[in-house]
Amino acid sequence: MFLESEPENPREGSVGRRAAVVTAALASAALLAAGCSQDGGSAPAPPASASASAPASAPASGGTDEPSAPAKGTAEVTGTVASGLTTPWGVVALAEGDLLVASRDTGSIVRVAAGSGRTNTVGTVPGVSSGGEGGLLGLAVSRDFATDHLVYAYFTTDSDNRIARMLYDPAKPAGEQLGAPDTILRGIPHGAIHNGGRIAFGPDGMLYAGTGESGERGLAQDRKSLGGKILRMTPDGEPVHGNPEADSVVYSYGHRNVQGLAWDSRGRLWAAEFGQDTWDELNLIEPGKNYGWPVVEGLAHRDGYADPVAQWRTDDASPSGIAYADGSIWMASLRGARLWRIPLVGTKAAADPQAFLVGEYGRLRTVLADPDGGLLLTTSNTDGRGDPRKGDDRILRLRVS
Repeated sequence: MFLESEPENPREGSVGRRAAVVTAALASAALLAAGCSQDGGSAPAPPASASASAPASAPASGGTDEPSAPAKGTAEVTGTVASGLTTPWGVVALAEGDLLVASRDTGSIVRVAAGSGRTNTVGTVPGVSSGGEGGLLGLAVSRDFATDHLVYAYFTTDSDNRIARMLYDPAKPAGEQLGAPDTILRGIPHGAIHNGGRIAFGPDGMLYAGTGESGERGLAQDRKSLGGKILRMTPDGEPVHGNPEADSVVYSYGHRNVQGLAWDSRGRLWAAEFGQDTWDELNLIEPGKNYGWPVVEGLAHRDGYADPVAQWRTDDASPSGIAYADGSIWMASLRGARLWRIPLVGTKAAADPQAFLVGEYGRLRTVLADPDGGLLLTTSNTDGRGDPRKGDDRILRLRVS
């Protein structure tokens, strides 16, 4: 079995700890002078391979009026929000500061109280089939949650991956606060690997989902399949005006396994995805574009395929969740056991990615922007592939710049 955090061919994938390689268009000379010297908090020098280090064309112009994030930033863990969690995956913040957290393997959702970190079981999603990389994955709440109280979940069943919404009533007894699932989208391919799973409402009010090709590579290029795609739909699961095809929820294709979605301050969508043996990717997502899998992996400079904005050796990343904060994309890494900062200037990377917390907390799964400008970050050491430590799994609070 091939795992999300390991290359599919161990002989080809044993590349060691090598550098993150920025594949955006060239930053200005001033940025390079300010930001590309090496220090303890940044990535090492990129490989000497010309194909690995050549700059890529930016997917679109961000405009010269956009501010550039500093080449170097900071990330400091300031506390633990919650501990003792079981296989946390999706995390969503409620207006009052409490969190809802999905447990991949148990299929349950817990509420974490702001301040105290005390957990309370909300309920268990019926029909969840856990195993391998499947189970209860991404969570989102309705844009009108204050009035409709709807929680959305992406989860694996015996027959597919699907998205359902449930009424959440905190007035009911603990463990019985979720209503029956109303499935809004079914038929997403499922498997022991590559189930995708991240869902989020975008600035346009539409629901987005990152899916995987479930180990069947050809599905990523099959535009009729929901596997290996980023999907865009109404809150009822219907195709949206402005999608590449009017009768389809498919927004972009050619993805291997998307587990990270985030929007920057200009409303542009970014996604992180697992590579196979060589390159993990951070992509700027545009409707109808083909992101290459399984034809290309990483930077390719081939007509018809969108190049990533940044790429990493699989030993250094295996990315899951991402968030946008303080002008940068922040990316949680599983196998890489670190948090990456990718400073942006418009649609480009302003400097080399910078690594934090390398090996300090083990595997990292989900990162969430906090209203105070910081981040919330979950560990993923109880998922069968990590080395659990006392207190795992936990949610950490970070101050970043």
